[in-house]
Amino acid sequence: MSCIRFLLCICFLAVVFSGAWAGSLALPEDKPILVVSGKIENTNVRGIAEFDRAMLEAIGLEMVETATPWYDGRVRFEGVSLNKLMKIVGAKGTNITAVALNDYVTTIPLSDVEEFKVILALKRDGSYMTVRDKGPLFIIYPYDSDPRLQSQTYYTRSAWQVAKLIVE
Repeated sequence: MSCIRFLLCICFLAVVFSGAWAGSLALPEDKPILVVSGKIENTNVRGIAEFDRAMLEAIGLEMVETATPWYDGRVRFEGVSLNKLMKIVGAKGTNITAVALNDYVTTIPLSDVEEFKVILALKRDGSYMTVRDKGPLFIIYPYDSDPRLQSQTYYTRSAWQVAKLIVE
């Protein structure tokens, strides 16, 4: 009997030290506002990663102040670094397809989130964005930081009312 216990102990330790549990994220405590799926290694619900607002905020909010085509003057956005989020879910693709609540779809090269300070904004000028005001999540590039970003290519990648990100 002690031989069986010893073997079970060895198997248990092998699983623990192999990192088999490393791919699991905490479960959302509130209603999820974002689903990340596709080529990701870290999930929390049936092969996808769901995030509520508190989970996103726990990653840490970054600020981008920039002019946009959608608002007058410079606007201060606060949100999660898309690069950090992709690292947390263990993204293994080359593109991110963003799907909005209104079914708008756009594709963002994963290289964009590494090169530019792209955020998934939750707040505009200090207030949470509602669905009526392009929320709850809005992909924002720091348009003022690089003249290349002030083009239709990057504006079309800036989806609002984002509900899903699919790593491909």
